[in-house]
Amino acid sequence: MPAHQLNAYQMVEKTTITGRDTEARVLTQCAIKLKHCKENWNAKDRKVKLDEALRYNQKVWSLIQGDILDNNNPLPKNIRNDILSLSAFLDKRIFNIMAYPAPEKLNIVIDINLNIAAGLRSSAAISQA
Repeated sequence: MPAHQLNAYQMVEKTTITGRDTEARVLTQCAIKLKHCKENWNAKDRKVKLDEALRYNQKVWSLIQGDILDNNNPLPKNIRNDILSLSAFLDKRIFNIMAYPAPEKLNIVIDINLNIAAGLRSSAAISQA
């Protein structure tokens, strides 16, 4: 695809994509980075790629935590508390993987990211309907 067509596509995407779509896309990217590490566990650059993927996940979940803690967040308090609990679990898991790397430990983080992303996509689709 020529650069000008790609730029045009990206411009349209930026103006039409919802916040939930963006969140879903970012969480999916988190999962993809981790899945790549899992599938290429014996690669030479695994340590670097794993560190990059885990730190990316940390940043994304830190942003989610910040958003959830914002007093203007419209989500019901019980849902916000559930998401905060989930993010605390993920923080612990990510630190555990950093300290004691193992490919099977990535599964739960990948699954959570993909499931939250799927939920965001379906709720975005419902709200657009």
